Amino acid sequence: MKEHRVVTAYRKYAENYDSAVKLYRLLGLDIDKFRKMAVDALELSKGDTVVELGCGTGLNFSRVIEVIGKEGKLIGVDITDKMLDQARNKVNQNGWKNIELIHSDFADYQFPKELDGIFATGALQYSPHFDKIIKNGYDALKPRKKFVLVDGKMSQGLAKIFAPILLNFTKPFGADKEYLKRQAWKSIEKYFENSTFQEGWGGFLYLSVGTKPS
Repeated sequence: MKEHRVVTAYRKYAENYDSAVKLYRLLGLDIDKFRKMAVDALELSKGDTVVELGCGTGLNFSRVIEVIGKEGKLIGVDITDKMLDQARNKVNQNGWKNIELIHSDFADYQFPKELDGIFATGALQYSPHFDKIIKNGYDALKPRKKFVLVDGKMSQGLAKIFAPILLNFTKPFGADKEYLKRQAWKSIEKYFENSTFQEGWGGFLYLSVGTKPS
């Protein structure tokens, strides 16, 4: 999946993305559940600073702000300008003063130091440079802080027979077979001595959590 194709795809759907993503429920995927799992796995506290890679339209913002409070800071990074426009609207509508939005390729983004958490939900594997990105994130985290991924994968179970249907559904969002074959969780396991991995949605989705050692 070429990154410019990802940008083109998400520019097309940006204005209606929040509604369109709900269509995953037709395939039995409660994506909000996994978004919540990702934020919960960060184990954030009031005043924390966290980076979301692939923040999109800001669907995770309210959940993060609820945890870190006005004292904390959320940095949303996305490669698609139109998605960030929608995120900016959400920030303005809610009066959030502690969210910074950055238009950048993940691989080029310079993480601030001493972060309290990094996460991405359905975004990191769009980049072929996910290993470099995870290593950069690891270096930026404080000790005992977490890097959390929710992303797609190819199912190895009986559900794999549904892969063609899934790929037809996700194609408009730029997620193809190459995307699903990328295994970013293995980079989490490589850089983080303490990591966990669990599958969901018939093996087509995973939650990976890496904790930086003390």
